[in-house]
Amino acid sequence: MTRNAPDGGIVYDDRDDDDGLPEVAIPSADAIQWNDAASEQHALKGAELIAEFVKRLPNAPGVYRMFNANGDVLYVGKARSLKKRVTNYAQGRGHSNRITRMVAQTAHMEFVTTRTETEALLLEANLIKRLRPRFNVLLRDDKSFPYILITGDHEAPALFKHRGARARKGDYYGPFASAGAVGRTINAMQRAFLIRSCTDSVYESRTRPCLLYQIKRCAAPCTGEISKEDYAELVDEARAFLSGKSKQVHAELAEAMNAASENLDFERAAIYRDRLSALSHVLGHQGVNPAGIEEADVFAIHNEGGLCCIQVFFYRTGQNWGNRAYFPKADPSLTGAEILNAFLAQFYDDKPIPRNIFLSEEIEEQALLELALSERAERKVQITVPKRGEKREAVEHGLANAREAHGRKLAETATQSRLLEGFAETFGLPQPPRRIEVYDNSHIMGTNAVGGMIVAGPDGFVKAQYRKFNIKSTEITPGDDFGMMREVMTRRFARLIKEHGIPDRSSDHSVAPEGDGDAPFPAWPDVILIDGGQGQMSAVRKILEDLGITEAVTAIGVAKGADREAGRERFFMAGRPDFSLPPRDPVLYFIQRLRDEAHRFAIGSHRARRKKEMVRNPLDEIAGIGPSRKRALLQHFGSAKAVSRAGLSDLAGVDGISEAMARLIYNHFHEGGGK
Repeated sequence: MTRNAPDGGIVYDDRDDDDGLPEVAIPSADAIQWNDAASEQHALKGAELIAEFVKRLPNAPGVYRMFNANGDVLYVGKARSLKKRVTNYAQGRGHSNRITRMVAQTAHMEFVTTRTETEALLLEANLIKRLRPRFNVLLRDDKSFPYILITGDHEAPALFKHRGARARKGDYYGPFASAGAVGRTINAMQRAFLIRSCTDSVYESRTRPCLLYQIKRCAAPCTGEISKEDYAELVDEARAFLSGKSKQVHAELAEAMNAASENLDFERAAIYRDRLSALSHVLGHQGVNPAGIEEADVFAIHNEGGLCCIQVFFYRTGQNWGNRAYFPKADPSLTGAEILNAFLAQFYDDKPIPRNIFLSEEIEEQALLELALSERAERKVQITVPKRGEKREAVEHGLANAREAHGRKLAETATQSRLLEGFAETFGLPQPPRRIEVYDNSHIMGTNAVGGMIVAGPDGFVKAQYRKFNIKSTEITPGDDFGMMREVMTRRFARLIKEHGIPDRSSDHSVAPEGDGDAPFPAWPDVILIDGGQGQMSAVRKILEDLGITEAVTAIGVAKGADREAGRERFFMAGRPDFSLPPRDPVLYFIQRLRDEAHRFAIGSHRARRKKEMVRNPLDEIAGIGPSRKRALLQHFGSAKAVSRAGLSDLAGVDGISEAMARLIYNHFHEGGGK
C-alpha cells in the first residue's frame, strides 16, 4: 500500500496489502522517506533525468526503483550510498548493453532511505520478488517446498506431509526438495517410529486397528494398542531424529534391542531390529550423506552459453533431503558470482535459513548477506566457500549436477528454438512466435462442457498460463462444439483487450524486439491453434473480426486427417488453401505435441468438473440450506435420498428446521408440494 508523504513523495506502508510477504527487518513506515522528482522533471528521460535526481539524493543507504514511460518497474537496486550509486548511471560510461538499455528507458525514479545497508538488502529482495523488474536477476520456478509435520494439537500426534502456510500447531521439518523425498522419508519413519498418519476424524472413528498396524507401520494409539505414555515416547524419538539427533536415537534403539535380547525377550528385540533397519533406510537412501554436514544448503552455479543453472542441495540432520535446479532469468553479460549474489537474497525471502550456506564461488556481498540472513534467522548464519574436505566434496557434487542440468536445459532450449523457427517458416510468420495458445473442448453429450487453453513459448509449456473455461451459456445446444469455441474465444480475448489493450503488430513484425531475452513473457499470443477444421475456423475468424483483432493474432486450425490418423492432419489459415505437412516433419511432431497437451488438459478439466457434479449433494441446491442445517438433516435421516422421501412433519421435527424451511425442502423434491 502506498500513501502520500507530506513532502509530496510516496511512503510505503506494509501494514495492509503485503500480507503475502514475510516479515523482514526493514524500517517502519514512519522511518521511510520516499523521494521522487517534481512533475516538471518528468519531461526528461534517461541519463538526463537521472542526473536531476542525483542533485537531491543523500549519502545514505537505501533502495531505488527505475520506471519506464508506462510506469512499469525496470530495475530495483540497493546502495550503501544512494547518491554515489545513482551518479554512476547518470555518467553513462562503462555500462554494459543491458544497463545502457535500462538507462535509456528510464522515465522516472523513486528512492527510499534505510537505516543500514542490511535493511536495504532485505527490502530490495522483497521488492524484486513482488515486482519482478525486467532488468533484475529473477528467481523463476519458485514453487513452495514440502515439509514434514508432526502435529501438536492432538493427544496422539500424527506425521504428515505439509506444503503451504504453517497454520496448524506442530513441529515442521524441512525443506525437502520434492514431494517424493518427503514421501520416502515418511514411509521409512512410519516403520522406524510407528507414528500414525491418519486424519483426526479417522482416528476418532476407529474401533479396531487398521491395516497399517497389521503391517507394523503404526502403533495404533486409536484403539489403545499402545499407552499414551509409550506413544509419546515414540513421538519424542521421531522429533529428536528429525532435529538432528539421528546418531543418538540410533544408539538408543540399538541398546534397547541388545537389552531385550539379553532378557530373552526376542519378540521385542525383533521390533527394535525392524525399527533400526528402517532408520538405516532413512539415513542410507537420501543420496550423498556427508557425516560432517549437519545443517547446510549448498549452492553450485554453472553459467555458460547465455544460460545459468543454480543447483541447490538441502542437508538437514546429517541427511541429504534432495536437490533442485533453478534457472534464474539474468542478462548474459552478468558473471556467475553476480547472479548467485542476487539469487541468494531472493531465495531466502520466504524460506527457513540453515546455519551454514556453502557456495561454489565467492560473491561480492558475502559479508553483508551473512549479516542480513543472521538478522532474519535471529542466530548466526555462516556463508563460506569450502576449499577442502567433505564440504568441498559436497560443493563439487553440486557443481557436477549443475553442469548436467545446464546441458539438458540448453539442449531443450535449442531444440525448442529450432522448432519455433521451423514453425514460423512453415506457416509464413515474420518471426518465431514467443507465445502460442492452443484451444480444445471436452464434454460428454454436451454435459459438464469445459474449454481448455494451454500455452507454449521458447522454454516449452508454460503451465502457469494455462486456463480452463466452464461453458456457461444456456443458449448453446448440448454438444455444439462451434458454440462452445465461440464462448471460449469471446471470453478469452474480451478480457485480454480489457486488461492489456490490442497490441500494435506493425512494428513487432518488422524487426525483432530490442532486448528480446530480457522482455517479459507476452500476454498476447502470436499464434492460436484451434483443434478443428474449417467449421471451427470460420467461427473463430468471425469472433476475431467482431472484436477487431484479426491483425493482432494468427489463427491456425488443426484438423485430424483421414481416419483420424496422426500424421495426416490438415491445416487451415486465412488467405491460403488448406494443406498438410510431410509425415516426418519435426514441425508436425511439435504441433501434435501441442494438440495432445491441449487435449489432455481439456479432458482432465472436464473429468474434474464431472466428478464434482457426481458427488454433489442434492441438499446443496436448496436455498437456505447451509452446512449446519445440512448436517442436521443428514444426521437425522442418514442420507439425502431419505431426506427427499421424508414427509413435512418429519422434516419439521429436525432441530434447526422451521415449518417454512421444511415446506421449502419438501417442495424441492416434490413437484406438487405438500398437502
